Amino acid sequence: MKVMLEFRGGAELLVNNVAQHPVNLEAGKWTVAKLLKWICDNLITERPELFFQEDSVRPGILVLINDADWELLGQQDYELQENDNVLFISTLHGG
Repeated sequence: MKVMLEFRGGAELLVNNVAQHPVNLEAGKWTVAKLLKWICDNLITERPELFFQEDSVRPGILVLINDADWELLGQQDYELQENDNVLFISTLHGG
């Protein structure tokens, strides 16, 4: 399954400074929860604690799936579809 993962607002710093990641996931059912585990194992290159909290993203990370807030789609239970775009935006900034 092909999906586009995007990291913005500083979140790209955690994935080797690359904002867009077109990925091919193995066949099967993919929920956002399973995708988050995959991201942790395959994309996060440093300081995963800035992105993850327990089994989800940290507060302050906005998640949009096809430009819709993931809270409207079931959050981690949302089942990914071919060519979905999943965008992670950090709303937390140092000062």
